[in-house]
Formats: sequence, structure tokens, C-alpha cells
Amino acid sequence: MPSLMEMGKWLMVIGGIFLLIGLMLFLLGKTGLGLPRLPGDIFIKKEGYSFYFPIVSCIVISLIFSVLMNLFRR
Repeated sequence: MPSLMEMGKWLMVIGGIFLLIGLMLFLLGKTGLGLPRLPGDIFIKKEGYSFYFPIVSCIVISLIFSVLMNLFRR
């Protein structure tokens, strides 16, 4: 079982990674570039209502993170 100090260090590293990702997304949003809509993402727009569910984007991001995690484990 890992010690509390070790778990604390990992939580700080993970928090730092989330902070960097959040900063990157914030800056992308300010520039207007954002994340593109991929074919297969669900977008419904009606009068006074819009719904966007990026299912394909989520799958692509998940695959990228899975590959990166496998590379760092080795």
C-alpha cells in the first residue's frame, strides 16, 4: 500500500496535468480555434434549443490518451 506522501505527490502531478489541459483549452477557446466537430458527433439544432454530444471526439481523445499511457508505462 502506497504511503500518504506518495499518494499526495501523485495527486499533485495529476492536478498539474489537469491545470495545463484546462489552460490550453481556455486559450484555444479565446482564439476561436477550439476543438473541431468530427463526423459522427451528434449535433441537434432546433428553434431555441441546441444539443451537442461529441461521441466520436470522445473516442478519439480516449484512444490518444490510451496510447500515451501505454507509452509512458513501458
